[in-house]
Amino acid sequence: MKKLLKVAVPALVIFLLLACFYIFFVSPSYVVPILMYHRFGYEEGTLFVTPENFSKQMDYLQNKNYKVISLEDLATGIKSNKKFPRNSVAITIDDGYEDNYKYAYPVLKKHNFPATIFIVSSYINNNPEYLKKKQMKEMMENGITFGGHTRSNVYLPDIKDKKALYDEIGGCKKDIEAILGEKIKFYCYPTGGFTEEIKQMTKDAGFEAACTTNRGISRFNTDLYELKRVKITNSDTNKPFSFWAKLSGYYNLLRRPKTSY
Repeated sequence: MKKLLKVAVPALVIFLLLACFYIFFVSPSYVVPILMYHRFGYEEGTLFVTPENFSKQMDYLQNKNYKVISLEDLATGIKSNKKFPRNSVAITIDDGYEDNYKYAYPVLKKHNFPATIFIVSSYINNNPEYLKKKQMKEMMENGITFGGHTRSNVYLPDIKDKKALYDEIGGCKKDIEAILGEKIKFYCYPTGGFTEEIKQMTKDAGFEAACTTNRGISRFNTDLYELKRVKITNSDTNKPFSFWAKLSGYYNLLRRPKTSY
């Protein structure tokens, strides 16, 4: 009996310590993962995800019963302190290249997954590599929403003139709303770069939330104007544990936040 107690008591203590660690530290650290994509195709580089790999990743979400929610539902829930199911996930795409329409949109439509694409406003209808108004209108009818990503795809902290800085933020919003005839609610800082001044300008421009990368001090997405995201690449397709970890809601615990600029 004594030998049994010598084994059982330490085991119980370890179990209780682990349980407390999970309950009081790990569990409250959960955030709904916001997936970040850029381009789709067959070129080299970490910004590209092949159509086949993107399809496999979306199949994974569906087959594993993940609940893909819109960025608007996520922002509304954060604002009201809603507790999301631990299988929730949101999808975002930066820049608004035409390959988003050609490769990503059909897959998202097939699965009925909402997503938000952040657009460089001056490129709409003006740059052959980027989305056109007609394509955007079609996508909006099938669960895709659009947000702002500056007027000219510049790194915002490098802009010292305040009028020019606000123009990249508020001007972008006006451009897209004029083209689409609909209000846009979300913004994304190019390369994730922002300052407190830029955040305030984003609020002043009328955006309801803004996405970054892994920058800023709001590690658990409590600040709607520095929502952290998780970059998804081709390699995640063939590394189930990596993809699972990024979808777990605890990925922010594993990476060190970067400075805001």
